[in-house]
Amino acid sequence: MPNAQGKSLDRKKLFADPILITAIIGIFLFLLLFIVYPLAILLTDSAVVETEAGKQIGFGNFVRIFKMTTFRKAISNTLVLGMITGIGATLIGFLFAYVDAYVDVGSKFVRKLFNLVSILPVVSPPFVLSLSAILLFGRTGVITRGLFNLNTTALYGWRGIALVQILTFFPVCYLMLKGLLKNIDPSLEEAARNMGASRWKVFTTVTLPLLLPGLGNAFLVSFIESVADFANPMIIGGNYDTLATSIYLQLTGAYDKSGATAMAVVLLTISMGLFILEKYWLERKSVATLTGKASRGRVLMTDKSVRRPLVSLCTIITIFVLVMYALVPLGSLFKLWGRDYSLSLKWYQYVFKNKGYRVFTDSMLLSIIAAPITALLSTMIAYLVVKRKFAGKGLMEFVAMLAMAVPGTVLGVGFIRGYNSGLFHSGIMQSLYGTGAILVIVFIVRSLPIGTRSGIAALRQIDKSIEEAAYDMGADSGKVFTTVTLPLIKESFFSGLVTTFVRSITAISAIILLVTPKYLLITVRINEHAEKGNYGIACAYATILIVITYTAITLMNVLLEKFGTSKAIAPQEE
Repeated sequence: MPNAQGKSLDRKKLFADPILITAIIGIFLFLLLFIVYPLAILLTDSAVVETEAGKQIGFGNFVRIFKMTTFRKAISNTLVLGMITGIGATLIGFLFAYVDAYVDVGSKFVRKLFNLVSILPVVSPPFVLSLSAILLFGRTGVITRGLFNLNTTALYGWRGIALVQILTFFPVCYLMLKGLLKNIDPSLEEAARNMGASRWKVFTTVTLPLLLPGLGNAFLVSFIESVADFANPMIIGGNYDTLATSIYLQLTGAYDKSGATAMAVVLLTISMGLFILEKYWLERKSVATLTGKASRGRVLMTDKSVRRPLVSLCTIITIFVLVMYALVPLGSLFKLWGRDYSLSLKWYQYVFKNKGYRVFTDSMLLSIIAAPITALLSTMIAYLVVKRKFAGKGLMEFVAMLAMAVPGTVLGVGFIRGYNSGLFHSGIMQSLYGTGAILVIVFIVRSLPIGTRSGIAALRQIDKSIEEAAYDMGADSGKVFTTVTLPLIKESFFSGLVTTFVRSITAISAIILLVTPKYLLITVRINEHAEKGNYGIACAYATILIVITYTAITLMNVLLEKFGTSKAIAPQEE
């Protein structure tokens, strides 16, 4: 009875607050229109077969695409590449995480350098390393042509994609494993050492078993990222097609919408399956396996037999990554890569001639519009999920996080089919197609899961009594949210703001299918020039893009330092 009375009281409070009801309905409407609907249309369209007798329901589209040798090869290529990338990214991520948590590297500067390289690819455009790899190992690369005088195309294929994907995605594994390693109680390993076990024995019998679920989780996350990646295979893949590039080529090259839709459903099935496996099985196991926070600090290893090889390996990888990032601005300053290395600003002059600045103003304008909307929307969803009780709360959280598992090309095809020839083939919704509004909506949908997850984590730290006091004084939900909750999680809000801006201005996989000549975007231009072999121009665009993203991140850090950390947030429970 008390529970029933409590639910009835919550329901009465909910219906007595029109702002809260409006927010819930508005968010559900947004999620339904721009996440559920495009995916539903995608699934529906894939089952509609066009024949001479008319449209029929069946699996004809899937039968047709699976008869294509190129498509079957693209599936195997995608899975093999995902496996290689997952293993490589997990191993390198674990190496950096283990050195960070267990090894005395001997210098604060070296440790900071390792940390910098470990997060550098996370905040950089996704195709920068592909450009760098071409400048190093391509037909006119510094190493292939400059050192060995080779005219080789070996880079353009699975080797090149695997290289750049591993270096791009290993920081994600590093950030995941770093926290797990630091949460292992040192006393477990010290007890084994005191019983005479060697460091290797302790590692294989104590540390590694505790980390296995976390390693599996990191592998799956990088596998999913590799499967969904479009930019790197498009720039450096050559004839090595993946599912993401096959969908794009089927839609834009073969003009086969039904085939592209069926291919998108296959890719969605793979990515969703991996996402569910990672989210609802391995993620839970990794939490249950660890012992919790360490009771005291770990004594870092100083043994030369351990320290020297591990630190040397991290140093080699660090130098290699830094060189690759340095090549992009250098490539934009050389007159002709591979032949004329004299410095020139000709590529920047080309970029900005004939109102070339519009590429940057369009990209920044759309990203600036998307950023605050995403930050506010994700914070509102997180607030409703954590602080409010209402029917459909679990569904709201699931749909908001769903975009994390949807590859960009799949989302792009879903928006094309949904707002160009779906239910909204006429009227206001159909008029969205080809506009800047549809690009902004895609930016919001792609960044929503990250902002929501960050907001949920921040809101769970706030003591309930703070908001209850505001309600007791007569404030409604809107007032409490804007004057109490939002100021308490301003760090998470600003982080979501800048993250959305950076992700939006560097996005390519979804928007390349939706962008029209009306809007010029930096990433699309980089992709166009890289495909044509105009690497100097592509590097100039990429260099400016890097400057823009790092300026945004620096401004966020300055703002967070200025506003400080809220002291009203309760300490996180252990």
